[in-house]
Amino acid sequence: METLIWILHVLAALGVIGLVLMQHGKGADMGAAFGSGASGSLFGASGSANFLSRTTAILATVFFVTSLGLTYFSGHKSKPAGVMEAQKAVVQPAAPAPAEGGQGQPASKAGEIPK
Repeated sequence: METLIWILHVLAALGVIGLVLMQHGKGADMGAAFGSGASGSLFGASGSANFLSRTTAILATVFFVTSLGLTYFSGHKSKPAGVMEAQKAVVQPAAPAPAEGGQGQPASKAGEIPK
């Protein structure tokens, strides 16, 4: 399921990039008014702008929804993501070393002076 969302996410991103690059800027309408632009296109003079902007909005919504879906899946993973995370660090407490006094002899009780 996550792979399908990744594929849809990448395709939506590429589609948004392509549609934004295909759209005309604000100054493109001025050139079409004087006859230098292709105002008689496939969708008509204003039809292409509406079609491209609506399609861009739909693909941007798909991109946003897939981003939320991928965020949800990344936060709810039950299996480890990598080799290092699969190995749990088991920390075993070290055995306490015997307390020794001066020259290898056991420590004395309080108040006793070693001989």
